[in-house]
Amino acid sequence: MLYAPHRTACCVALALCCASAHAIDWSDTSISFRYGTKFAEPFEPNDIHKRIYNLTYANGYKYGTNYLNVDLLLSDGKDPRDLNSSRGAQEVYVVYRHTLDIGKVMGKDIKFGPVRGVGATLGFDVNTKDDRHYNSEKRMLVAGPTLMFDVPGFLNASLLARWESNAPLDKSAPPRIARYRYDTHPMLSLAWGVPIGSLPLSFEGYANFIAAKGKDEFGNGTKPETHIDMQIMYDLSSAVGASKNTFKVGLEYEYWRNKFGVDHTGPAGSGAFAKTPMVRAEYHF
Repeated sequence: MLYAPHRTACCVALALCCASAHAIDWSDTSISFRYGTKFAEPFEPNDIHKRIYNLTYANGYKYGTNYLNVDLLLSDGKDPRDLNSSRGAQEVYVVYRHTLDIGKVMGKDIKFGPVRGVGATLGFDVNTKDDRHYNSEKRMLVAGPTLMFDVPGFLNASLLARWESNAPLDKSAPPRIARYRYDTHPMLSLAWGVPIGSLPLSFEGYANFIAAKGKDEFGNGTKPETHIDMQIMYDLSSAVGASKNTFKVGLEYEYWRNKFGVDHTGPAGSGAFAKTPMVRAEYHF
């Protein structure tokens, strides 16, 4: 059951998404694949291989933008699906963000210094994971102001409040834990996609700096998180006779300290501090 503010936020997000659907100025849909051999999970001491299949959709309309990202993450046996099993865990992670451009709503430019616009961002994260330990069922709403910087491509900085909950299942000690709500906590979130001069290269990614969220569902204190995921992408579209930005390949790197708010210097060990290089390929249509 969502609290009343959560229900309201969900309704607003859906309304904004539906309202913009009939007046889209631009859109971009992509599918991608990435692979790495040094993923990490709290309490798992070994490097994990993961294949990640992705669908991303973004659009812009008269008053703002929508962004939807869906990841299917498939682990190898070092992050097993079941107790005493060699089958790898499976996870689906969904992110949605809507950013309303305040200047466009008011019918005037809001510019100052390097900032080209000011927005209000609202969205959610949802995941489900089947693994031998935690079996995450995360539900999270976010809301807060956004600054949009005047750069080639885009660079947005948002200060978001997070309302997060989870209802994990430890397969060694069922049943599932009742849904637990963490303390409301802030996150500074950066997102960017910037071309590198006139080269067929771009620098893309996001960085989230997340405050501690109080006690976890087991009574342990949480820690601030730093989660950075960035990539250098090469546009090889012209080499295959396709239009610009259709096919991209590149290298990606994820840095995640105190993953999920778990102390990497405690019992969770190095699994709570991921440093993961990946290869990535994308197709845009």
